[in-house]
Amino acid sequence: MPLNLLHVDDEADIREVAAFSLELDPDIALTSLPSGEEALERLHGGMRPDVILLDVMMPKLDGPGVLKQLRGISGLEQTPVIFMTARVQASERDQYLELGAIGVITKPFDPMSLAGQIRDLMSGARV
Repeated sequence: MPLNLLHVDDEADIREVAAFSLELDPDIALTSLPSGEEALERLHGGMRPDVILLDVMMPKLDGPGVLKQLRGISGLEQTPVIFMTARVQASERDQYLELGAIGVITKPFDPMSLAGQIRDLMSGARV
């Protein structure tokens, strides 16, 4: 059964590179969305991903804001969230983990290792 992954990023080029990378893996079923608002709309509508790859800095509703609202949706209280960001100071990384993310992937990311990084984080490894 494939890993259902929701990727949310406001930058089309980032979504495109991530999609190219993740769709090479036959065990990943990818949905890409351009905003936190659209993601929450789909999640409220019944979408139930196994993991959410979430951009930190987005207009209107940022990644931490999406995560906070996500935790209030029935059935998604424990859904793993991985943040993606170019801002990776140790204090910021710690803050994202304290918010409930299982990990942080640095932008720019390596397309060839993205699926592996996600799997490592899902298995509890720190990347």
